[in-house]
Amino acid sequence: MFAFLGRASYRFRWWVVGCWLILFCVALPFLPRVPEQLNVGGFSSPQTEAARARKVLERELNLSPSTLVVIVQSERLDARSAEFGTQLRALLADIDSVPNVTETILPRDDANLIADDGRTAYALVGLSLPPEEAQRQVAAFRAALRAQPDLTYLVAGGPAFFADIETVSQRDLRRAELIAFPFALIALLLVFGTVVAAVVPLIVGGIGVAVILLTLYFVAQTIDLSIFVLNLASMLGLGLAVDYSLFITSRFREELPDLGGNVAAAVENSLATAGRAVFFSGLTVLIGLLGLTRFEFMFLRSIGISGVVVVLFSTLAALTLLPALLGILGGRIERLRLRRRNVSSVRSRDTGFWSILAGWVMARPFLVLIPTLGVLLGLGTPFLRVNLSSPDATILPTDLPSRQGFDILTEAFGPGEISPLVIAVQSPSSIYTAENLRALYDLERWLMRDPRINRTRSVVSAGPQIGRESISRFVAVQRGIGVLGVDTGLERFASDRGALILAFTFFLPNDPESKALLRDVRAYELGGDLTMLVDGSTAEIVDVVDAMYADVPATIALIVGTTYLLLLVLFRSVLLPLKAILMNALSIVASYGALVFIFQDGHFSDVLQFAPLGFVEASLPVIMFCVLFGLSMDYEVFLLTRIREEWERTGDNTHSVAVGLQRSGQIITSAALVVVVVTASFVSAQVILIKALGLGIALAVLLDATIVRALLVPATMRLLGRWNWWFPTRLGRV
Repeated sequence: MFAFLGRASYRFRWWVVGCWLILFCVALPFLPRVPEQLNVGGFSSPQTEAARARKVLERELNLSPSTLVVIVQSERLDARSAEFGTQLRALLADIDSVPNVTETILPRDDANLIADDGRTAYALVGLSLPPEEAQRQVAAFRAALRAQPDLTYLVAGGPAFFADIETVSQRDLRRAELIAFPFALIALLLVFGTVVAAVVPLIVGGIGVAVILLTLYFVAQTIDLSIFVLNLASMLGLGLAVDYSLFITSRFREELPDLGGNVAAAVENSLATAGRAVFFSGLTVLIGLLGLTRFEFMFLRSIGISGVVVVLFSTLAALTLLPALLGILGGRIERLRLRRRNVSSVRSRDTGFWSILAGWVMARPFLVLIPTLGVLLGLGTPFLRVNLSSPDATILPTDLPSRQGFDILTEAFGPGEISPLVIAVQSPSSIYTAENLRALYDLERWLMRDPRINRTRSVVSAGPQIGRESISRFVAVQRGIGVLGVDTGLERFASDRGALILAFTFFLPNDPESKALLRDVRAYELGGDLTMLVDGSTAEIVDVVDAMYADVPATIALIVGTTYLLLLVLFRSVLLPLKAILMNALSIVASYGALVFIFQDGHFSDVLQFAPLGFVEASLPVIMFCVLFGLSMDYEVFLLTRIREEWERTGDNTHSVAVGLQRSGQIITSAALVVVVVTASFVSAQVILIKALGLGIALAVLLDATIVRALLVPATMRLLGRWNWWFPTRLGRV
């Protein structure tokens, strides 16, 4: 099949190149419009308790789905003064003209919105759209604010956070692409030593990425896709296309002199061997990324969908566009040489550094295997103390308003001000019955006795002079005053069928103390006929992580099982696929440990230019597993394909491993170098999620292509001996 594809690509080479160029030209006008079709958010699920609590409050109390926080500071005015209030109202005078603004809560309505220092205060502005949609209104909202002589202000909150993510992610993408292309070219020049051979994979990658983005533009018309698919499409699309092109181009350069310069035969042989390996490698990457489509979270699902598009077009470009270009270039692939080619290093030579290394390893397999395993497992040990969390403003750079607002609130009001527990209470009868009000009173007093709680707000919030038996009369008086037109704030905390309790803690949302408190609150037995659900940042984090990781075991089993069957067919071996899976797991575990060591613990934060998070974003390990499992398997497929070729020729396991590693070691290392360069370019990103993803993939690929392939693979294959190739006859017939 692949030999036929090679012949067809050569025969119709001009037509093939022409078709790809047409697609490229069609894609160009759509590329600037792709971000408009993509969404931010997608990190939550409507099925979680936190999401259901929000729905209850929206229904029973008309709570706004999202809130903007206008943070105001003054060096001259005290936030409790009348003049400060006058200027704040003037600042917000025009916001009612902004679409979807529902309500405004000022410091005069709630004194807790003023910091103890009297220099910082904030106002809450409700919007009738969820944060992912409300972020489109942030620019108009900021434009509607009237600057005041004595006030400085920032707009923060969920919608502002998502708006800033969209802005900075596009900025990150442009910066990473400017880094990736020239450094990938330098890496390819070092690998090939000729300008023409180095440029060809980049041409294939560039055209492939453009067509991928065109496809995503139309996919996004019917399916919600995350803004982060842009980064993944560029990172993975360029990396895979160049990776696959490097393997096929290298094989073509080996075949061409051996076949006396017969270009058609060289293209055919290259596709029959390296092309077959590329196809199966693409399938392994595809299997991993398909695993992401199982998750209910839009962010993960869209990464999986876009990843499938990336793999399909990257593989298709490598198997059609590349051989057509090679057919056109022929011997001119060696033009513009930068260094003399070492002819003895091509296929005719089966001895060299890699075969010597393989021989050294196989002469002492246990001596190599045990310490190497220890190193990789040791690198992974920090993951045992991972603190998983959903993203918040700390993943953004400190020059963005939403991040600055987060930091100001944390410093001025304490870490718990930005993340209260939001308790939604329901009653099938009425919240205002004496029994139910006493039950709410008991809950609030129980919360206030907890040393982890700073303060609470609810319909039953009253001074210590109001006892349990008097609370129903107190609430009745407040309701009566409200009927007279006096704003008591009661309607913000209770209706006939629902009530809200806010519990402000002393901790950040992802702090273990906050999570422990959440568990205790959810376990509380509420009296009366009341039921409760708990929302808030901590609840969102816990619920998202629990829901996400509930699907992880089945996803891993599906990916591993399907990959095993694919490799079983490819290598006709029972043990080699199992060994390949274990080798992959080691490099992934090591990269997980690096995530915790760097981004959670903060090591190298000065070098990488980020503020330590204290947590690992929950989706990162999931994405990295699904991407890396297939990407790392690439190198195993290419290496074992070469080893199997020699095994079928000689039947000598030790010799086959040495020759296979010699023939593929340099190419695998070179391909990994290109992928490392491309993915590491995203370390320049200011969104820590993208920075961590780029660094994690780069580290895993680097470890996989060096320590794993150069040391662990020959050691384990030497120990297994002829068992590497064991394949029951009955299974072969099946």
